[in-house]
Amino acid sequence: MELYSIETGNFKLDGGAMFGVVPKTMWNKVYPADENNLINSPMRCLLIKDGDKTVLIDCGMGEKMDPQLSKFYYLNGDDTLQKSLDKVGVKPEEITDLVLTHLHFDHCGGAVKPDGSLMFPNATHWVSASHWESAHNPNNRERPSFFTENFDPIKEAGKLKIIKKETKLSKNISLKLFYGHTDGLIVPFIKDGKKTLVYVTDFIPSSSHVQLSFICAYDINPLVTVDEKQEFLEEAVEKNYTLFFEHDIHTECCSLQRTAKGIRVKEMFALNAL
Repeated sequence: MELYSIETGNFKLDGGAMFGVVPKTMWNKVYPADENNLINSPMRCLLIKDGDKTVLIDCGMGEKMDPQLSKFYYLNGDDTLQKSLDKVGVKPEEITDLVLTHLHFDHCGGAVKPDGSLMFPNATHWVSASHWESAHNPNNRERPSFFTENFDPIKEAGKLKIIKKETKLSKNISLKLFYGHTDGLIVPFIKDGKKTLVYVTDFIPSSSHVQLSFICAYDINPLVTVDEKQEFLEEAVEKNYTLFFEHDIHTECCSLQRTAKGIRVKEMFALNAL
């Protein structure tokens, strides 16, 4: 199995929104904001080459964002989805599976080109059933994050794969569902021999969010997030999982440890250090 970090560019989000009720005096020490209270976040994806499967998890914002809207997110960085794929020698046509952890624009926008065609024409696109329903009948909290032009062409092209429960994409990749951040968030678990890498997506968006009380204000069910997170972290420590972060500009991966103050980050490292 080969694993590659795929950078697609960065954007900025309000620090208070990213850390919810946690006071800025606490979260700013671990993920500093700029003078406008914004924190810079990557849209980091994961490429997995495993036998006859070439799997991409999430695909960034893409190039269709309305300029009037994109200016609010302060897009920055030189990385793009295409450039990062070129660096690892993978063509879009070679992607066999695209796992969309959820359909918020910063996770799925790259799946569809500005002309409406699919970026990955040969890929099966994995989405959870409850989240597909949420994206088409959104609650008022999430409505601004869904743009049907990012995902309806997938169904129209006959490339949509809907899952309703935990599913194995392959022998080494399991897709588990969570419900705190959004309804039916897919969290991929990747096993490589004795190691397990977990792409924690917006469930735990950065290493700074490992602390149990550090919960995004974006989560539609924060109390569910707390319960899911507590159970997951206990499992992750027990089984020595490695966490891979989508939105941490400082850290790609970390291991965990149990401390007197709860479960905390043990070591931070790049994916290629595994």
